[in-house]
Amino acid sequence: MKKHILSIFILLLAASHTLACTNLIVGKLASADGSVMCSYNCDGFGFSGSLFYSPAGRHTPGEKIAIHGWGPSHEGQYVDQVEYTYNVVGLMNEKQLTIVETTFDGRLELVNAEGLLDYFSLMRLTLQRSANAREAIRCIAQLVERYGYNSSGETLTICDPAEAWIMEIIGKGPGQKGAVWVALRVPDDCICAHANLSRIRQFPLEQKKSYKSLSSGRIQQIMRPEVACVYAADVIDFARQRGYFQGAAEDFSFRDAYCPIDFENVRYADARVWSFFRHHYNTAEMDKYLPYINGEFDKCDHLPLWIKPDKPLTLREVQQDMRDHFEGTPLDMTADMTAGPWSSPVRPLPMHFQASNGSHLFRERAIATQQSGFTMTCQMRSWLPNDVGGVTWFNCDDANMVAYVPLYCCITQVPDPFRPENNPRNEFSFESAFWLNNWVANMIYPRYSMMIDDLRKAQKELEDYYWADQDSVLNAIALLTPGDRQAYLNTKSIAYTQRMMERWDKLAKHLIVRYNDQVVRPVDENGQVIRGRYTTPGFDQQFIDAIEPATGRRYHLNKVIDRRER
Repeated sequence: MKKHILSIFILLLAASHTLACTNLIVGKLASADGSVMCSYNCDGFGFSGSLFYSPAGRHTPGEKIAIHGWGPSHEGQYVDQVEYTYNVVGLMNEKQLTIVETTFDGRLELVNAEGLLDYFSLMRLTLQRSANAREAIRCIAQLVERYGYNSSGETLTICDPAEAWIMEIIGKGPGQKGAVWVALRVPDDCICAHANLSRIRQFPLEQKKSYKSLSSGRIQQIMRPEVACVYAADVIDFARQRGYFQGAAEDFSFRDAYCPIDFENVRYADARVWSFFRHHYNTAEMDKYLPYINGEFDKCDHLPLWIKPDKPLTLREVQQDMRDHFEGTPLDMTADMTAGPWSSPVRPLPMHFQASNGSHLFRERAIATQQSGFTMTCQMRSWLPNDVGGVTWFNCDDANMVAYVPLYCCITQVPDPFRPENNPRNEFSFESAFWLNNWVANMIYPRYSMMIDDLRKAQKELEDYYWADQDSVLNAIALLTPGDRQAYLNTKSIAYTQRMMERWDKLAKHLIVRYNDQVVRPVDENGQVIRGRYTTPGFDQQFIDAIEPATGRRYHLNKVIDRRER
């Protein structure tokens, strides 16, 4: 029997679930161009970001796939292969189907170490086997029922060129193979988001009889276009059995049963959702949810699952949303003394700490964060051929500190700087997108307000170029055969990546020259550093204003000033 080995890209996210990942979702009528969009910051220390790739292929009967995840050892355990698997680049396949995730942990007693599939294995198997979002939901339900699920709670974004879904899933605990789950279609004219906290509360129950048993094959009814909600047959009954819920079925809340809220998980997670919604809706209305963000659950205990934005979103707005640090809100991470001398939104871990007087403190957790392994904004366009309609705008490291590079869903060559073997976890490499981006970012973090404009210039220059070049790409592929289109888009994706690497190398060298030894050297009209001249900008004003309350008169110059006056 032939054994086909699927190499699952191992991410050490388990150690930092409470810090990890943000997804933003945009329905096709909520986007400026009619595309479905979603995004993903994959956040977690301990791994270097790279681009997963799995080629399309036909497979023989009896073929198996070895599963290697980051959970318990499953050596010698396999999943049955299917007849045909789709080309997968990152987390989008050749049909433009995209699946991204955030972990909400939830009730950790429901983790089943004996289950075969962790969530990343599940996502990638599903991308290889499914042509659209509805097929993907059906595939996920069937895979966990047959092979078991070994991760904690997970929220999945599942999108194709026609629609977007949010699906939440959690295991049943040791000795119980399956999972409980619910999936809802996001209205086409709405935006949604999730960030490490379960988001689905009540959901329609009128379909309950139609989904009485997965084994009966009734899950197939998800393929009916009018169906907008599906769920595991025992999602409510199981919660009752475990003592997580009592009451009428129509009052059942998936979040409250399987991921009860507290101040920490709301502030660290749903605050990110709130900030995203606030960008695209009346700010005064969104600020009415601040009691919830502040843990005053007697006043408000949830955000809306989705909202209709004030105006349609562009892809570039979504990319900017992925760079958010609560700027302009009461949670602004650049606006008080915790931002340090140069208004940096970057904070050290741990998330909470203790003052010398015994006070327990915490730091904010924004959408953009330094520990991202990779970031992507995914665009799915129904009016274009699949090979050029699906674009993953990708890069490694912190979304705030990188330029998004367009990569097409049909490509069969991963650009070298994004390949796993060129992004070693424990060794710097100039051939690595992850390490080159980190080199630049970690120069800027300590002197953020002083240096960030130089990065913004390079970031905008690249993204403006990529965006402007998309029309030429569409014009070119219109004249090509499908086979020639794939070769052309391979070449384009590689060239785009190389352009980014060259610009970031130039930026890194510019930063060390311009800002050497804590001064700022001016630049000419061509951006070249002017020799022999410099300024000393000093601390940001908000930090200066915090010095005297913290140090008293230690740094006062009054006596010196008086002497000079005499």
